[in-house]
Amino acid sequence: MPVAEEPGHTTTVTPTDFFESIGQKAGHLAPTTNGTNSVAHKEDEDERVVEEIESLCMNCHENGTTRMLLTAIPYFREVILMSFSCDKCGFSNSEIQSAGTIQPKGSNYLLRLTEMPDFERQVVKSDTAVVKFIELDLEVPAGRGQLTNVEGLLSTIVDDLELGQEARMEQAPEVHAKIDEIIKKGREMLAGEAFPFRLSVDDPAGNSWITPNMRDGVGKWEKRDYVRTPEQNEALGLAAADVTTSAQDTADEDIIPDQVYEFPATCPGCMHPCTTNMKMVDIPHFKAVVLMSTVCADCGYRSNDVKTGGAIPDLGKKITLRVESAEDLARDILKSESCALECPELNLQVNPGTLGGRFTTVEGLLTQVRNDLHNQIFETGTSEGGDSLSANDRSQWTAFFEGIDAAIKGEKKFTVILTDPLASSYVQKAVDPDQEDPQITTEDYERTDQEEEDLGLRDMKVENYQEGDTS
Repeated sequence: MPVAEEPGHTTTVTPTDFFESIGQKAGHLAPTTNGTNSVAHKEDEDERVVEEIESLCMNCHENGTTRMLLTAIPYFREVILMSFSCDKCGFSNSEIQSAGTIQPKGSNYLLRLTEMPDFERQVVKSDTAVVKFIELDLEVPAGRGQLTNVEGLLSTIVDDLELGQEARMEQAPEVHAKIDEIIKKGREMLAGEAFPFRLSVDDPAGNSWITPNMRDGVGKWEKRDYVRTPEQNEALGLAAADVTTSAQDTADEDIIPDQVYEFPATCPGCMHPCTTNMKMVDIPHFKAVVLMSTVCADCGYRSNDVKTGGAIPDLGKKITLRVESAEDLARDILKSESCALECPELNLQVNPGTLGGRFTTVEGLLTQVRNDLHNQIFETGTSEGGDSLSANDRSQWTAFFEGIDAAIKGEKKFTVILTDPLASSYVQKAVDPDQEDPQITTEDYERTDQEEEDLGLRDMKVENYQEGDTS
């Protein structure tokens, strides 16, 4: 079918052109159109701003017309405005879609309305955004994209709620009464009788927008970017459905090695909900351990830990490593949360549970110990330690950290002693696994009464535990 050109600012596109990319369509538009008078240069008059496509009307199933306009919203990005109208039945519809890509992070906008001019704020609602009027206790799920303002958005919602009220009165009177309260409060908001109230737009794709104002004070307009959850990525088509496995779905199944599991958690820093990731890793020639990592998207809190499993051995284990070269600093080391760390040459001793479980290198373990201690001793963020630290203590701590720094750089030989009553710690050998490493010494030992008590082993009954049960 040939292309039929009509006078004005429109062109008709054949069905073979329906699937042009956004970049191709943008290239057809007049580059000098600046939005002030919507007039392009004369030499570009054969390229029109508005595209027209013949498309099916979903109301009467006859052919109607879809018009598309690629435009840029100031301080935001490019969007596509689409409008459909049917001459046969009079049905019309309009929506907006992003012309760009999905953003690296989701975005959440919050606007606090306090006066009538706030209703004029422009709102871009993409088809993935969730809109909430918080005081109205009303949420609009993701759906059709819109380019409107706050007044138009709220008016549309209230009008849609009113459409089915007559049917609800007969079928569900209780629901009718509750929705009637929402409609009444929504009308009060539109009339300016319910200030202040808040509007929230949450878009995992990051392509929605509420226009700010230069005069906005603190708490008037807020934008927060956040890391999408795996479920949100999957809904946007960015991740496979089986990348991670929910803990609830595998409660009755064995943990699969190298499979990532997720658990809901609470951030210890800000008390907001967050997610803990867990993965089982099999350390060659040792045992399987569980790596756990927690990251809070709200406050930036991060933590990681290593948990060892398996049966509790009869004896504890003491591992001694002589670090004599830079290669020794690169050895893998697993320090369980029940393990004590000691370096006599560095005057360093770390009690069990202080660092939690760590799977790293010798250099990484020393670096973490050094940083944690330095932050605790020199709380002011400088090497002086503040006025509360005496000159003698300051000189001792300075010499202590200089010794650790020299060991980390490989300039000083030292010994690492791991004492683990649960025998769950490990140091990588520099030779074949079946050979003895001359720099590593291992020793099994009987746990002390205090270690048994600290681990709760004295109160643990694993045989005939039903004896004496009088229930």
